[in-house]
Amino acid sequence: GAAGGGFRPLRVAVVVKTTRYEFEQQRYRYAGLSEEDLKQLLALKGSNYAGLLERHRIHTKNVEHVVDSLRNERIEVRLVKRREYNEETVRWADAVISAGGDGTMLLAASKVFDKFKPVIGVNTDPERSEGHLCLPVRYTHSFPEALQKLYRGEFRWQWRQRIRLYLEGTGINPTPVDLHEQQLSQEQHSRAHINERFQDQRSDISGPHLLPVRALNEVFIGESLSSRYAVCSVLFRENFKSCKPSFKFSLHRASYYEISVDDGPWEKQKSSGLNVCTGTGSKAWSYNINKVAHQAVEEILKIAKKHGSLNMPLNTELVQKVTNDYNESLLYSPEEPKMFFSIREPIVNRVFSSSRQRGFSSKVCVRSRCWDACMVVDGGTSFEFNDGAIASIMIDTEDALCTVLLEE
Repeated sequence: GAAGGGFRPLRVAVVVKTTRYEFEQQRYRYAGLSEEDLKQLLALKGSNYAGLLERHRIHTKNVEHVVDSLRNERIEVRLVKRREYNEETVRWADAVISAGGDGTMLLAASKVFDKFKPVIGVNTDPERSEGHLCLPVRYTHSFPEALQKLYRGEFRWQWRQRIRLYLEGTGINPTPVDLHEQQLSQEQHSRAHINERFQDQRSDISGPHLLPVRALNEVFIGESLSSRYAVCSVLFRENFKSCKPSFKFSLHRASYYEISVDDGPWEKQKSSGLNVCTGTGSKAWSYNINKVAHQAVEEILKIAKKHGSLNMPLNTELVQKVTNDYNESLLYSPEEPKMFFSIREPIVNRVFSSSRQRGFSSKVCVRSRCWDACMVVDGGTSFEFNDGAIASIMIDTEDALCTVLLEE
């Protein structure tokens, strides 16, 4: 059970996700669209208005169930959406409940810096949302049961380790851009960083600057634009009789940086970016970057067999077992204070190397040689990360997030 018996909060903040239906409504509200106009517009985009509304109703009903369950226990509740959720709300609450999916849980966790303030996830649309970070699905419809288990101490605290980031170097900008708030296109994303830069009158902060975020899942570093073209100039002939547009294409921009793992030697690299995750994040993007497919394993084993290195019969069962064993080796406990880094599609040639494409580490340092790059935390907060900036990525156990595992 829980150390020191049960847990009975008096004040709870419930952070509620914005459903796709609400998002679309907000998006077009400024245009003064009626509900009927919205229905037609969504149909033109290939979205199902009735389906979105139904998911919204299911989510809303489940949120009401959680809130009613809390109030029935005489618990004071504050219901907040993304925009209203801030540090003051977190200070007020004894516990934070995330009502949505994993994305809402990441948002709820992002403002909590107190190691002893629990954050509990409730999956409000289990049919459509995985909810790895949430309570088991049955508590969505029987939340009073979860509360009783908390009261009786039938749970254990789970301390999910988080990543902290230090930024130093020349011309760095420690001001974050909220990607959810902006719902940005690639071009807008870059512009948002430029806007922040001028508002901030970016200072040449040289010493290590601890950034005001902690990553529960992962940190990704890479160029913002993977594909773009620019119209550079239009060349006019004399008397303006003809004009010749000149185009410049950049179909893929690799990320160029230097990396040092666990204070080892610096290595110049070019790749599609770098992902550094926690044990919590090892089930997320990192897993999808590194997992191997059944087909690839089968082809490798066939080659090994051809070279006489494999004496056992090759069948589907063996291939599946090897595939599963490898993929499961990529996962580790959210409570382990170590990170797992992955270099996405490294370019290896005379100039650039990649001695380790992935591996566990306790510290990763990256020196940017990029032009338009960013460092993105949990897919929601972005920091500019261009030439001259150095990031130090590490885990400090003081940053752990307090969550619960109910006894089943």
